[in-house]
Amino acid sequence: MVPYFAVSKNYKNSVALIFSTLFYAWGAPTFIVLVFVSLIIDLYIVKLLFKLPDKKKLLLVLSVILNIGMLAYFKYANFMVENFNIITESLGGNSVKWTEVILPIGISFFTFQKLSYSIDIYRGTSKPLQKFVDYAMYIMLFPQLIAGPIVRYNEIAHQIIDRSKTETNEKRLAGFYRFIIGLAKKVLIANSLGIVVDEIFAIDPFLLSTEITWIGIVAYSFQIYYDFSGYSDMAIGIGKMIGFDFPENFNNPYVSRNITEFWRRWHMTLSRWMKDYLYIPLGGSRVNSKARLFFNLWIVFFLSGLWHGAAWNFVVWGIFHGVFLILDRLFLIKFTKKIGKYPSIIITYVITLIGWAIFRAESLEYGVDYIKRMFEFVNTDTFIYLSNKFWFYLIIGSVFAFITIFKFSEKLENWFFYKNHNRYEIIPMTLIVLALLFISASHISLGGFNPFIYFRF
Repeated sequence: MVPYFAVSKNYKNSVALIFSTLFYAWGAPTFIVLVFVSLIIDLYIVKLLFKLPDKKKLLLVLSVILNIGMLAYFKYANFMVENFNIITESLGGNSVKWTEVILPIGISFFTFQKLSYSIDIYRGTSKPLQKFVDYAMYIMLFPQLIAGPIVRYNEIAHQIIDRSKTETNEKRLAGFYRFIIGLAKKVLIANSLGIVVDEIFAIDPFLLSTEITWIGIVAYSFQIYYDFSGYSDMAIGIGKMIGFDFPENFNNPYVSRNITEFWRRWHMTLSRWMKDYLYIPLGGSRVNSKARLFFNLWIVFFLSGLWHGAAWNFVVWGIFHGVFLILDRLFLIKFTKKIGKYPSIIITYVITLIGWAIFRAESLEYGVDYIKRMFEFVNTDTFIYLSNKFWFYLIIGSVFAFITIFKFSEKLENWFFYKNHNRYEIIPMTLIVLALLFISASHISLGGFNPFIYFRF
């Protein structure tokens, strides 16, 4: 931060790029050259796309093929070879020898940002960047490089060139507050719950009692929420401190009354990306038949599941949510409106829990067995120690996940997250944040390394 604030505005992008490159190289040094080569190619393809309107469709296709091709190779090559070998061996054939491909960190996120740049220029919603430093900084910017939010080019195009109006002391202070709140979400709640979740999901589901499977999946629902939303808060906070307004990524998803609403509140930048760059180009809801509409929804969530990981459980998780989006269109939204707010929230939360069991499982088979156990209502002798610390953070997690059901809590949330505090409010807010920072730092010093869940995607 210090070098960034020390230089004039003409060099801020260069400093941000240098430190973002070092940040990425620290986690994945072998891939940094590949990333920069792809950035150079992309930049000049899009420049040509802008200059040669008669060939812009061809150049857009080229950009999409290069980016999707790189994502497909690094993320799905192992998965495709593995499944090919399973099929050939079952038919009596020989398996293919294959050296496993290592996944570059953050590839799912920065690929989508590169695609948004190409598509936005193609659509004419924004003009291309002229300097490589500016473009590379947009893609590589370290706060959201590894796990989002997915920042579309048209959302911050003007801030890439000039942040003089957004680099204010008020923004820096608000960003600091947001960063610490995100850190506390991750370190205090997500990590504390994750210890027990990992222990439960390491055991054969048929050795677990029904009670423990429900405790495990409820704990995981809060772990992944506070882990991922905590990272988003930290990214948004750092962004504010250096003059960027990144889009929000979460909006209290567990108070949703149906799965359609859940996806308007969960990982919102992915949902909007899929809607604007895939669902609408496929025809969206403006199609001639319900069958085509349902196909559009299904294909979007099939690909959303696959985006999360090269494994069948992620694919099935995406299809699972796609099916419920179709059911929402058919009758579920009408049904949840009739039964009222609180029953519909409970039903939607249970549906998401079943989905999370598939998502968290190491294999599809394990996920299916885990869900079976959730509804078998049996006891076993398997003992899982649930400490007072675990129960404390489970309760805290549930309170903050559902508290916005009540209107008064929305005002409190807006005060914490979105309000520009006056001089009388700064003191209590600073004390709260410093207390969270001290407690979080204590937990970090006593605990081990706990990477963010979405780092693997």
